[in-house]
Amino acid sequence: MNNCRIGLALGAGCARGWAHIGVLRALNEAGIHPDIVVGTSIGAVVGGCYVAGELDAVERFALELTRRKVLGFLDFNFSGSGLITGQRLRDVLNERMKDANIEELPKRFVAVATEIGTGHEVWLSRGRIVDAIGASYALPGIFRPVAIEGRWLFDGALVNPIPVSVCRALGARYVIAVSVNSEMSGRGAVIPQLDPLLPPPPPEPEPARDEGGVFTRNGRAVKKLLQRQLFGRTDNSPGISRVMVEAFNVVQDRISRSRLAGDPPDILIQPRMANCGLFDFHRAEEFIQSGMKATRRDVEDIKREIAARGAVPTLLARSA
Repeated sequence: MNNCRIGLALGAGCARGWAHIGVLRALNEAGIHPDIVVGTSIGAVVGGCYVAGELDAVERFALELTRRKVLGFLDFNFSGSGLITGQRLRDVLNERMKDANIEELPKRFVAVATEIGTGHEVWLSRGRIVDAIGASYALPGIFRPVAIEGRWLFDGALVNPIPVSVCRALGARYVIAVSVNSEMSGRGAVIPQLDPLLPPPPPEPEPARDEGGVFTRNGRAVKKLLQRQLFGRTDNSPGISRVMVEAFNVVQDRISRSRLAGDPPDILIQPRMANCGLFDFHRAEEFIQSGMKATRRDVEDIKREIAARGAVPTLLARSA
């Protein structure tokens, strides 16, 4: 009898989260199958697809992404509470999981989100899995928040970036946590005086306007301008998305360190992904390989520690 429930906490990290696919592949090939899967943001996307039996599908989707396709998913939203509606990505998830409910899945799954206004940490453990995933990755200011049961929810990384505590609360005795932001962890020194590093960039040219002050560039030029504003200009000055995500990252890093110090996992897997941008979704193959390598480095320790806690029959049965 298996006396050790295994929990897997998949952390936030935008495009770096494709590494979670590699982590799951390596764990499964070693005969380690988590009983409880909890994800935040991109961790909820990959974790939810895994529990729903759609890991192959999400991996194919990730590997087929190119820069052009990534831009194609940016359905700009000029009248709501986010720059991107996120509907195109949700449509892809709907194609695979349709109206699947979390409580009907073969394993326990929870997506972590944050409630607007109260700041409550919300554990989404029932209802449509696509809605729960969408709420968990709704990056503030970038994606439109999601309404579930009368509450407006957005990215859970603001409250619980690596949800070890949720795994513990659900009864996991052994928790494997995955941080895909290990290279970013610990950033933030105190600089008492700024010394100049680069000359100031030249001023941006004013956009073309007609006599009535209406923007007159054609649709293609407008799209290029939006992309530049979102992702930065050629002079390396940050775009809107980089500013927002970097600010979010600073908060997330400090919350992660605090939460992990108070409730550490039994093992922390940290894929090495230096020089990987948070929006480099087109680099999935590289990120997946990083996740597999990091997990394989630790897999023997994981198997030994799980076995010591009484999960030997589970490991043998599922690896057979």
